[in-house]
This record gives sequence, C-alpha cells and structure tokens, in this order.
Amino acid sequence: MMKLRHWKRALPTAVMLALTVGGVAYAQDGGPTPESQIDVIWLLLAAFLVFFMQAGFAMVESGFSRSKNAANLLLKNLMDFAVGSLLYFAIGFGLMYGASYAGIIGTDNFFLSKLGFGPDSAYDWAGFLFQLVFAGTAATIVSGAVAERLKFSAYLVYSVIIVGIIYPISGHWLWGGGWLADLGFIDFAGSTIVHSVGGWAALAGAIVLGPRIGKFNKDGSSNVIPGHSLTLAALGVFILWFGWFGFNPGSTLSGMNPGIGYIAVTTNMAAAAGAVSALLVNWVKTGHPSTEMALNGALAGLVAITAGTASVTPIGALVIGLLAGVVLVYGLLFIERVLKVDDPVGAVAVHAINGAWGTLAVGLFAAPAAGALTGMGEVAGLFYGGGFAQLSVQAIGVLAVGLWAFVTAFIVFKTADVVMGIRVSPQEELEGLDLTEHGTISYPEFGARVVNAQPGERVMMPAAESAG
Repeated sequence: MMKLRHWKRALPTAVMLALTVGGVAYAQDGGPTPESQIDVIWLLLAAFLVFFMQAGFAMVESGFSRSKNAANLLLKNLMDFAVGSLLYFAIGFGLMYGASYAGIIGTDNFFLSKLGFGPDSAYDWAGFLFQLVFAGTAATIVSGAVAERLKFSAYLVYSVIIVGIIYPISGHWLWGGGWLADLGFIDFAGSTIVHSVGGWAALAGAIVLGPRIGKFNKDGSSNVIPGHSLTLAALGVFILWFGWFGFNPGSTLSGMNPGIGYIAVTTNMAAAAGAVSALLVNWVKTGHPSTEMALNGALAGLVAITAGTASVTPIGALVIGLLAGVVLVYGLLFIERVLKVDDPVGAVAVHAINGAWGTLAVGLFAAPAAGALTGMGEVAGLFYGGGFAQLSVQAIGVLAVGLWAFVTAFIVFKTADVVMGIRVSPQEELEGLDLTEHGTISYPEFGARVVNAQPGERVMMPAAESAG
C-alpha cells in the first residue's frame, strides 16, 4: 500500500508516522477507523475544492481576454484537465510517486497498477485524485499566457507533455521522495512545484508564440488590450481564493492534522495583503485604483504563500503577501517592457515570479513554532535565527525546477511549432479563435453570428438581421 510518506516526504519522519497512523489505521476486524475515514473525506473534500479552481481559471482567463476568444479559452481549460486526467493516470502519477530512480524519476505504478481494491485502499484512491487536481492546476496556468493566438491542437499537445512528463518529474524531486526532499527543500503546497512550473512553461510558450497583433508598436511601446469581462475575471478570482482553502490546508493530507485551521488563516492573510499592496502600489504609479491589478494581486499573494503556509506566522504571511503585490506590479512591467513578452492575463508574474518569491520567503520567514503545529518541523528561517541554510536550499529548488520547466516547455513549443505550427494565421487571430477554430461565437446577441448557407460554408450576419 502506498503510504502517506511517499507523497509528502518533505515532512519530518516523526510527524509523518503520526499522520500515517491516522491515515491508514484500521480496526482489528479489517474495517476503517473513524480517524482513517476522516482523512479520506478530508482529502476528497480538498480535491473537490481544487478541482473547482479549474472553473476559476476559466473565468479569469476568458474574462481577461477578448470576447471573440472566450469559447476557445473555456474549451482549453476543460480539455487540459480532461487530457491531463488520462495522462496522469497512465504515466504521470507513476513518474511522480513511483519507486524512485536516483531521486530523479518514479519508475512504477503506471496506470495505478499498485493501488489495491481492499478495505485499506480508500486513502490511496483519494490521494490519487488529490494529486491529479494539482497536476491539472499546473497545466491550466499556461492557457492564459498564450491566449488569443495559440492553435487548439497545439495546446492539446502541450497539455499531454506537461501533465505526463514535465510536472510529474520535477514533482518527484520533492513530493515523490527525490533529491530535493533529501536536501530539506520546503514547498508545502506547491508555490514552485505547481505554480512556478506552470508559470515558467507559460513564459516559454509566450516567447515562442510572440505577441498578439497590435500589442507592441514599432518603437517598442505597448498597447493595452482590454479583456471583455471584468465581471467574469472577478468571479474567477473569488473562486480561486475559495478553492485555495482546499489547495493549502488540504496538503496536510490528513483531516486529523491540528494545523488545518492555522494554514487556512495564513493563506487568507497573504491573499488579502497581496490584493491591497498591488492596488496601492499601482495606484501610486498610475493615479487610479485598478480592478485588474487588485484581482491579480490576490492571486499573487495566494501563490506566494503556498510554499510556506504551514511554516510561517500570520505576520510572516502578511509580509509575504504585501511583497507579493509589489513583485506582481513590477514583474508585469518587466515582462512586458523589458522582455517584450505578451501575457494577456499576467500568468507569468502571478505564478512564476511570485511562486519563486514565495518559495524563497520560506528561507526568510520559517518559524519553528508554526512548523511544530502543522507538522513541517521546527525549521528556522533567516529572520528566526536559522541563518542562510534553509534559504540556500530554497534557492536551489527554485532554480532547478524553474530551469527544468522553462527549458523543457520551450523545447516542446519550439518543436511543435516546427512540426505543425502552433500559431493561428493573422486573419484567424483578427477574426477570433471562437469562430475560426471552433465555428462558434460566445456572444451572438451582441455582434455577428454564423449561419450555415451551404454545407461547409459560413456566412456572417449582423445580429439585428438574424434575430427572429
């Protein structure tokens, strides 16, 4: 049976044994104990919350993009999870949690071949589902950064690679008991393992694709291309914030862990601080309070706290979130004005850069008392007398995972571009991917709609003429 320690070996051995007792304890007659059932229910509840984050990403990405591409983004968010579910079941889970080869890659349990059907298997099946929704999160981050110009077929190819290979291998380094776990790297719920992997892959895709038509002028200056619905974007952020209460507290992997409530508090503190600081910093810079910046600020705070949510104090979480908002504002400027990369939803700044910041912050703000409560061990960061030891380990993990995700994703996108072409034509981009890729329009009442005149022929008609 797959033990809990195989999934979160970053936790100290003594605590892991305690959680294992709670997670797989069974009565003498072979039936589950109340404690083990609580753990199963907790994992499933957390998995359902994280799955609901897919809806949040869909709303954010479609809301921050133009209406002519809304259906395309909704379908990408649906299919990256659907395709990802199949690939993670087939090979991803085995590469991530199978028997380790040199601490680098898992080598068995493909197609869940080692999960049993006995009365003691309930926790393992729930655990697989919990890990699957994390893989789906890593994959869906990319769709916003490459929005409005990536072919749907190319996105499916990318989804196969990131969920089947890129995410599981780097995930094995920590959560599968690999070399980062042996170093003592701390990333409780995935600032780096999940969010930075998706963020760096997003950067690679955006670089290979190039900017949208009209984003940059000949002199290098950029133009704002507004999304079509801040209402949808705001709804998406609230959904993601809600889902994060499964993402972070759920990573205790046990409903008996006394730190669940504490982790929820630090998660919320950082999100709130990120929204406030991003709003204020951008307000000072531009002279007006930006709804878009505040929304992304909340997400930046959530991403940043995810690594250290079980290891820092509420004050530490507050500081991490405040600085995440600052990192977001200047990260967006750097990506757009210096790198000249077009990221319609700000995914790289939110997930890659703030994922790195939050992971490094563990080496600064880790508090022994917090770790003792949540089961992360009494690790002390630089500001708590621990010196640079933990900060150095965190930097190694950030660099290694970042390079792995960016380089491999860049190779995937570049190869796909050579083989099949990954960008739609200029005409298709101008018309919108909803129409040209999917033959549909997301808002027919507010513009032209498509009718079939002859088989295979599309005719555009004004909405007023086609009504009734």
